[in-house]
Amino acid sequence: MKDGFIKVAAVTPEIKVADCNYNAEQIISLAREAAAKGAKIIVFPELCITGSTCGDLFYQQTLIESAEKALDHILSETAELDALIAVGLPVKNKNCLYNCAAVINKGDVYGLVPKTNIPENQSRYFESAENITEYTFTDLRNVGLNDIQLGSKFVFQCVEMSDLTVGFEIGSDMLGTFPVSDKLAASGASVICNLAASAEIAGRAERRRSYLSAQSERLAAAYIYAESGFGESTQDMVFAGHNIICESGHILAESKRFTTGITITEIDVSKLMSERRRKDIFRNSGKYDAIFFELSAADTALTRKFSRMPFIPENKDKLAERCGDILQIQAADLASRLKKINCKNAVIGLSGGLDSTLALIVTVHAFDMLSYDRKGILTVTMPCFGTTSRTKNNAYQLAEAYGIELREVNIAASVRQHFADIGHYENNHDVTYENSQARERTQVLMDIANQTGGIVIGTGDLSELALGWATYNGDHMSMYGVNGSVPKTLVRHIVAYESENGGEKLSAVLDDILDTPVSPELLPPSENGEIAQKTEDIVGPYELHDFFMYYLVRFGFSLSKIFRIASAAFDGVYDSETIKKWLKTFVRRFFTQQFKRSCLPDGPKVGSVSLSPRGDFCMPSDASAALWTAEAEAL
Repeated sequence: MKDGFIKVAAVTPEIKVADCNYNAEQIISLAREAAAKGAKIIVFPELCITGSTCGDLFYQQTLIESAEKALDHILSETAELDALIAVGLPVKNKNCLYNCAAVINKGDVYGLVPKTNIPENQSRYFESAENITEYTFTDLRNVGLNDIQLGSKFVFQCVEMSDLTVGFEIGSDMLGTFPVSDKLAASGASVICNLAASAEIAGRAERRRSYLSAQSERLAAAYIYAESGFGESTQDMVFAGHNIICESGHILAESKRFTTGITITEIDVSKLMSERRRKDIFRNSGKYDAIFFELSAADTALTRKFSRMPFIPENKDKLAERCGDILQIQAADLASRLKKINCKNAVIGLSGGLDSTLALIVTVHAFDMLSYDRKGILTVTMPCFGTTSRTKNNAYQLAEAYGIELREVNIAASVRQHFADIGHYENNHDVTYENSQARERTQVLMDIANQTGGIVIGTGDLSELALGWATYNGDHMSMYGVNGSVPKTLVRHIVAYESENGGEKLSAVLDDILDTPVSPELLPPSENGEIAQKTEDIVGPYELHDFFMYYLVRFGFSLSKIFRIASAAFDGVYDSETIKKWLKTFVRRFFTQQFKRSCLPDGPKVGSVSLSPRGDFCMPSDASAALWTAEAEAL
């Protein structure tokens, strides 16, 4: 339960139709096994105590009473388990029979939740929850169960973990114009449990995956789907036991079809609630009452996978689609800005590095989109003290590959004159030495833009903005920043995407740019002419910083939680001390460099994380980092 994680399980027992005693033993055995693995929420399928295919046997008093006794047996045999458990059974109340989820915890029934959307094949036996007007249920007194709430309009909230609120629906309740899960989420349920008994047909598995992942994303919820399997009648149907656990659009765990057993993983309820608060969804819209249950506070061992690069899809086809989509968004936004200001000229400082390369790619696509002549794009390379022949040559080859004019302006003499003006010694390679070059380059670009009636296209990316790795009023400034919401780890993939879709000449230079170490090239090269100043040696690996930024900005995680999941994600890549070191660096730079982000140029937002001060990330430039620094030091 630490850091908002809780282990959950969807369980499919092998049953015998109408044999409640046998089914109860299977349920008890699997509940104990799931609890032994740490599961705190354990969900069984619809009508699993009797089987969902009993047909007219549901009219038999013997079956109904046997189900009640089986439930009582399950209660007594799971009383020692520290878990919220849901099992399905038919429940009689007055003149009606209901298809219910019995929600139990430590030997007590906390509520009976009837199915709302009754399909035609079940309407012969079961009444809808919509027709219930009373909430006190007393028909199970013969097995010692008194005053149990019966109804669908309540959620179950954990006393020890306030973000953990659980709602239950049954089978087809998830379908229809107004799914029950919508109402449960609106009433605060961060976890939706569905007890299902859905017959399998060709193609249904993929539709099920798609629906459940989409529903969990739309509701910013976790979704635990437990389905019946072996043992249900195959007279006219077959049941696959296809269990799925989703979290906010992602399938975390899934069983193989036509199997039984436990599907188990961890969900992050604090992440879900952070997402809801950020999106401002369901605010004060729920009307369902809460029933409180207790769980022992305990740490949750993590087995789920965390992507090392959360900005990048792991599937190759989805990655290509994402890169193409982002490139199109960037280009369309720049094209719109050019058209609105009636401008057909753009100026780009082309260093031969990744960021300026992406800026040129975007600009070329924008000009092509508008059917503008590419002659309106002017690239400028400005060699100085740290420029290597490799990056300079790549700048020339890249401009040539796109048919773009490249102008060379050597700024060494100008910078030396500036050093003389301010009394700075050239052999003093301090921050003044570096920033003087960056600011001179920006001045050249701005003035050339004035000469040509164009605008300067900014090249800085999201990762640099997070770290403040930019010279204030130097490369920090432009007239439109096309890369401002693209993290460094993703810049590389978009450039690779362009390489794969370009001609042989373009691909050759782009591939060499991708192989070049990231560097601002503000310090003299090494004796063999190689890049001496490597950014990641100074500020740390961008894959770590992008990971830290994603979870700090996107979800507001504590540093201890970020450190915990980073240690899991990068296990075998970086040791804990290395991760801790660069996390401290990230926090220090992130807070101290906000003043640079407060005056950013306009630029397109392409993903879920942006540091634009105009609504995406609002933080005062003088905000204290004391709380975060203390937390980082305590790791």
